[in-house]
Amino acid sequence: MTAQDDQFFDTFTLVIGGLVAVAVAIFVFSLFAGGATQREAQLVDEAYQAALQERIAPIGRVRVPGDEPADTGVGEPVEAATPVATQMSGPQVYNAACVACHGTGIGGAPKLGDPAAWSPRLAQGLDTVQRHAIEGYQGDQGYMPPKGGRVDLSDDEVLAAVEFMVAESS
Repeated sequence: MTAQDDQFFDTFTLVIGGLVAVAVAIFVFSLFAGGATQREAQLVDEAYQAALQERIAPIGRVRVPGDEPADTGVGEPVEAATPVATQMSGPQVYNAACVACHGTGIGGAPKLGDPAAWSPRLAQGLDTVQRHAIEGYQGDQGYMPPKGGRVDLSDDEVLAAVEFMVAESS
């Protein structure tokens, strides 16, 4: 290395060291100035902060069953409602589940209002038709999934739909 290279390296190191010292000084000054400013603002604006918190406070709170009632002084707590089980009628079940196949005859399903398609099934007996509707059936004439693919339906709802379709198709 030459003397010129040594001089450049020394100057470069001195400049970098000076820049680092200036950066550290700015950082320390900003911490000191920011902390003092925040402390002063906090002491002066306590009333403002209290008013702000009051303005942005929630106006209500959602209570779920099991929460302890808050002493709000407003009314008595309401008991949780028990869900009411509803049962669909035969036409409602037909329109919700059965119409997909029995409305168009998909998969060999007898169409609603077609006595010729229903008569071979009814010849086996209404109990058999009802059992096939609930348990499902696969035969030469087609495929019937259990409860028409709607396993959320009760047996009584499926039977009501069968009674509706038989009445409409006889």
